[in-house]
Formats: sequence, structure tokens, C-alpha cells
Amino acid sequence: MKKTVLLSLILGIIFFACKKPQGFDYRDVRNMKIEKIGFDKTSLKMDLIYFNPNNFGVTLKNVDCDIYIDNNFLGHYKLDTIMKIEKRSEFSLPSNIQIEMKNVYKNALSILINKEIELNVKGSSKVSKFGITITVPFDYKGKHRLSIF
Repeated sequence: MKKTVLLSLILGIIFFACKKPQGFDYRDVRNMKIEKIGFDKTSLKMDLIYFNPNNFGVTLKNVDCDIYIDNNFLGHYKLDTIMKIEKRSEFSLPSNIQIEMKNVYKNALSILINKEIELNVKGSSKVSKFGITITVPFDYKGKHRLSIF
């Protein structure tokens, strides 16, 4: 009887203490550089700054997403690396993104006229805690001003 109560109490504490990780909050883009310019594809290198809102650290294992500007596909981003992320902390995600230039050409006039774009990033990340890996979807959408000149 005592073992059953103790086991139930331990399982209850574990159940309520474990919480599904929240997605990371996008904060900023830093150190953006054009690595390679081409007519078909262009490579951008940048640091994406995120915040982990969880009250526990996690291990980031994978990021896979599509990037859209003004609802037009711009490119795909994939990161296969293992990163330890501390609880409630900001972190930098080094990124190399391949941009399909045909989609940039379609939006060039609109971007020059408006000087503001709607950036949408849809995808998922795989995070783990205590050896348990889950996929956390994300969908970021925000307006960004461009200063070209």
C-alpha cells in the first residue's frame, strides 16, 4: 500500500514537472554577409538571435524551414547540428541560407518601392531533454524595413 502511494506521488510529480518545450522566440539578425552572389542562387551568412522562453535548458538537434518574403518562396534553410541552449537565455544560431534568385527578381521592384517586406519563416526544430526528442513547429511572421541606400 505504501509503495503504491509513493509510486503514485513520484509519477504525479514527474508528470506535472515535465512540460512540453515552447518554441524559441525570434529576436534579431546580426552579422549578415553575402558569401556568394549568383544569377541562380545567392548564399547569405548571418547569425539569427533567438530566446529560449523555457524554464529548462534543451539540446537543439535540427532546424528545417522555408523562408518567404511577401508570401513568395525565397529559400530553404536546414541546420543539422547539436547545440546546448540554457534556460531562459538568448542564443545565436549561425546560419547559411541559399536564396533562389528568380524569386528575388520577382519581388525586386516591390521591395524597392515599399522598402518594407513581410518575412515569414515556417518550419520545425527538434529539441531534446533527458534523451527524449520532440519536434516543435514554428511560424514566424513580421514586417521588416529595408535600407538599401
